[in-house]
Amino acid sequence: MTNQYPSSVAAIDLGSNSFHMIVCKLEDGKLRTIDKLKEMVRLASGLDDEKNLNAETQHKALECLKRFGQRIENFPPGSVRIVGTNTLRTAKNSREFIAKAEKALGHPIDIIAGIEEARLIYQGVANSLGSNADSRFVMDIGGGSTEYIIGINDLAHTKESLHMGCVTVSNLFFPQGIISKKAFKKAVLFSQQKLEPHQRTFNSRRWDEAIGASGSIRCIHKVLIASNWSNNGITQEGLDKLVEHITECSHIDELNLPELSEERLPVFLGGVAVLYATFKKLDIKQMTVSDGALREGLIHDLLGRLYDHDIRTKTVKTLAEHYHTDIEHSERIGQTVDNILNQLNSSCYSTQNKKNIIQFLEWAVILHGIGRNIAHSQYHKHSAYVIENGDLAGFSRQDQHLLATIVQTHRKKFSRSRFKKLPAPWNKDAPVLTIILRLAILMHRNRHTQDTPEFTIAIKSSSIKLHFLNDWLMNAPLTQTDLKIEANYLESAGYSLSYS
Repeated sequence: MTNQYPSSVAAIDLGSNSFHMIVCKLEDGKLRTIDKLKEMVRLASGLDDEKNLNAETQHKALECLKRFGQRIENFPPGSVRIVGTNTLRTAKNSREFIAKAEKALGHPIDIIAGIEEARLIYQGVANSLGSNADSRFVMDIGGGSTEYIIGINDLAHTKESLHMGCVTVSNLFFPQGIISKKAFKKAVLFSQQKLEPHQRTFNSRRWDEAIGASGSIRCIHKVLIASNWSNNGITQEGLDKLVEHITECSHIDELNLPELSEERLPVFLGGVAVLYATFKKLDIKQMTVSDGALREGLIHDLLGRLYDHDIRTKTVKTLAEHYHTDIEHSERIGQTVDNILNQLNSSCYSTQNKKNIIQFLEWAVILHGIGRNIAHSQYHKHSAYVIENGDLAGFSRQDQHLLATIVQTHRKKFSRSRFKKLPAPWNKDAPVLTIILRLAILMHRNRHTQDTPEFTIAIKSSSIKLHFLNDWLMNAPLTQTDLKIEANYLESAGYSLSYS
């Protein structure tokens, strides 16, 4: 292996119930797991009535992350992937918590959408099983959401994330651990109602094998095996026996089930209700249990990024094709962007962020015009809306917001305030990226196939100097006018653009 790749990589899943970390050795492009850490934090239980994470839960979570942080403190940038899921998607004060969490871990945290979570879960399961099934159904019960996926081999083609999980369902229907037949029936009905719009999509007739992932399902499986209620994964018959036992109890302390730990006990009933409802609603008879889940999916996704197989690039190209963008025009703009980047010195942006800068500029070039397929007027706003709100495989919410901000600002008014809320170093780098993109697009307004005129460019602080060689600008009146308008836009944002 060359020195450009880290010797070890890690992935951390900040789930609504548990925090998980996996550390792997990277040898000749292959992974070998060398360490795993898990702590049950129950982040979802820390949400108050206003959807804010309370101080006590934040403290507990941060103490856990300090321990995780010690394990990865010497890992170089780009070798650790950390994601937050349902609770951090939901919490109104998640930005405040994430800032503290990133300090504890020493690496950035991505908040991912439910659909992206589902994709990564499937990736983790597919790489952990030797199944030969033509079509797999994968289910993962988290603390605040449950993901359903159908895929073939290692590709997920149907994904859904529903707002129900072992923590939320347990808190809703079994407060203080009190059990009744009526409460359990309500919990199952609640879960079935959530699943009902997707019943036909995920019905057992549409796949060959059912696979369960993550803590709740693994725990239920262990309980069924240890109780002799199942000897072949999780079965409907086994679940029926487990539910019968549960509804004969009046409190979780009476369950007395083998392989059910005290730590898992408070959220066990919610997980059983969701799984039982899913078996009934989708007509599942038997389910295999996988060791792989979200964190394993993150590791494989990270491996793809390290070896230049970034799923995000494929997503961008697919989106561009869907919206019928002019690929040749984008390629010409991209060549001009490369020319500008090659001329600029490192004082214009954070040198440690250069790889990401190049990547996001490439994506912005490809996607800046997708909104034209919706409407030409204000197309940059349509482009940004699709990027910000679409289910883009591989992208975190922060990725999408950053890319949408660059694309929305690639023409018309240049608003510096849009960039101020971006995390460092993007709050300083993104304005420069956007100016580069604006100028490259401006030079290709005529969409001619001829080569771009030769030019030199320098950016120092807020000063931009652009010079065209061989008096080219003298014979380009439209470009002169466009540059004059652009200079006015940039001047209102505190930049000075001079051209000759």
